[in-house]
Amino acid sequence: MTYEETLHYLYTSIPVFQNAGPSAYKPGLGTSIALDDHLGNPHKAYKTIHVAGTNGKGSVSHLLAAILRQSGYKVGLYTSPHLIDFRERIRVNGQKIPKEYVMDFVERNRSFFEPLQPSFFELTSSMAFDYFRAEKVDYAVIEVGMGGRLDSTNIITPILSIITNISLDHTQFLGDTVEKIAFEKAGIIKKDVPALIGEVDRHSVAKVFADAAVKAGTLVYFAQDEGLLKESYLMDTGEWYLDSAEYGQLFGELGGVVQFRNAITVLGAINLLKVAGVNIPVEAIREGFGHVVELTGLMGRWQVLQQNPKVVCDTGHNVGGWQYLSIQLKEELKQHKHLFMIVGMVNDKDIDGVLDLMPENAFYFFTQASVQRAMPAEDFATKALLHGLSGTICDSVPEAVEKALARAGKDDMIFIGGSTFVVADALPLFPEENK
Repeated sequence: MTYEETLHYLYTSIPVFQNAGPSAYKPGLGTSIALDDHLGNPHKAYKTIHVAGTNGKGSVSHLLAAILRQSGYKVGLYTSPHLIDFRERIRVNGQKIPKEYVMDFVERNRSFFEPLQPSFFELTSSMAFDYFRAEKVDYAVIEVGMGGRLDSTNIITPILSIITNISLDHTQFLGDTVEKIAFEKAGIIKKDVPALIGEVDRHSVAKVFADAAVKAGTLVYFAQDEGLLKESYLMDTGEWYLDSAEYGQLFGELGGVVQFRNAITVLGAINLLKVAGVNIPVEAIREGFGHVVELTGLMGRWQVLQQNPKVVCDTGHNVGGWQYLSIQLKEELKQHKHLFMIVGMVNDKDIDGVLDLMPENAFYFFTQASVQRAMPAEDFATKALLHGLSGTICDSVPEAVEKALARAGKDDMIFIGGSTFVVADALPLFPEENK
């Protein structure tokens, strides 16, 4: 099969969660263990760092991969979902897995996994672990797909477990309270592996993690209690100024209010990795924070796609993410004449909770992404109207972008988001930003 035929085979023969939703979700580790045994347990060939959390786990994973790479290590990075190209999920030192490897992996193992009927995520996780072994990486940063306890990545025994934060998302799978979701994510905490919690705003959630650490036989650390940042603020350039307690002044390339929270988590992780014997020079930390996009290919985190009018996209798609995006958009409104919002969501999110956080003094282009889970634009617009949000309906993201660009003046701003998949549909329309 060609590469395109191989991808078509994967997308059509195996349920893909980003398209199909609940029908593609396959909890439990049995299939992942079987695949791993078949491949000869590739994840044991290198050291791993496991990153879970409701929001921020992608940014934290990319930042850690960038910092480790600049420290002189060969680093694998496994994240999901992809935005434009499937190969974004699996990278070594910022380079995407070759098409040839994807084709060869499927061909070599097809006779084994077809009777097993793995999910798309189970199979791509196994592909990542196998590729990292073939590339002889020193470290691999592994992002959890969903939850933690039953996630197919949870077959690894890392040197550090990280949980960025907890908020309500995927409640039909993980539970309808933050405590239940915390329990699922605490499932990545393992014996003698230090666990770092990035952000906790409830004592009951902190107790879930503390209890899980005691039960597992390890120590848990809370990054927000460590005094890691003395000062931070978002500069006019879009970068974060970070005055860290141990590493001096840092400048974070990733924009958005939420990134200073992620920075605290990363700084806490660096300290624990150094205790574990990982050599991380100060200059590598500065380079990682300052050039994470170039070093890892990260996209969709308050990404500026063009100026005049300013166009920004962000993959924040739940209440936890929009608590920060709403603050950011209020600040942007002070600097721009008008705000235009290109938004759509998938139908298994807390849509009303997110709509409550979207700015009322903006004009909306309600749309839908090109995935099965997308809420129809008409239904989304109807819900939005009940929250005081008004605008026009567009059948597709490209149509919405075209109409917004035609309407916006050079002093205005266009925001694109509400769903990872809306951003995924928009990014190819701005190719200069995504080479």
